[in-house]
Amino acid sequence: MNDHELAARLATKAGDLLLDVRADFADASPAERKAAGDKQSHDFLMAELSRLVPGDSVLSEEATADERADPARLGAERVWIVDPLDGTREFSELGRDDWAVHVALWSAGELVAGAVALPAQNTTLSTPEVAAPRPFDGPPRVVVSRTRPP
Repeated sequence: MNDHELAARLATKAGDLLLDVRADFADASPAERKAAGDKQSHDFLMAELSRLVPGDSVLSEEATADERADPARLGAERVWIVDPLDGTREFSELGRDDWAVHVALWSAGELVAGAVALPAQNTTLSTPEVAAPRPFDGPPRVVVSRTRPP
């Protein structure tokens, strides 16, 4: 399996796990749902990357203080950069589908693989598809957060 396939597979599987967490915590508070989603997706991605590419480093948005303090990734040739649950607030609101899992690989000073899973939309976008420029054929769109000021 190459790095593109690995990024897509991990993002998709973490997304599937998050759909299960969302169902399991449907009767829980939004705060409990957020916490469970963040933790379980992070733990899954860290364990799988450690198992599948043990020589690579990982930078996760949900890293613990101990994980962040590990200086190994600063000089590593290959660093996986993950956001186990992007859109935690949206994830916690049942029925929302605008949240994602991001998995990317930085190697030798550049991005070499990446995937974005949109589990509630049953979609995973991955390189090389993401990296290929697409022709612009419509009016410009401005996207802003509904919960954060621009």
